[in-house]
Amino acid sequence: MKKTRFTEAQIMGVLRQMEGGVPAVELCREHGMSSATLYKWRAKYGGMDASLISEMKAMAEENRRLKRMYADVTMKNDLLKEALRKK
Repeated sequence: MKKTRFTEAQIMGVLRQMEGGVPAVELCREHGMSSATLYKWRAKYGGMDASLISEMKAMAEENRRLKRMYADVTMKNDLLKEALRKK
């Protein structure tokens, strides 16, 4: 997965500037990003503060870890069923 070059605090700062009335084109030029990125951030992080963003990322990482664990357990279960069926 591509790593972002902006931290949560920087993203929140840019979104606050946008809410403050700074035009999107000027923000994009100032921070060196595309307008699509800015609007994706607004859709994803709009109305959140920095603590909510970090909590959301932590929950996403925990979800990834749990999905991986579930896949491992399911695979082991299938292997055991197959081994028992052969006997």
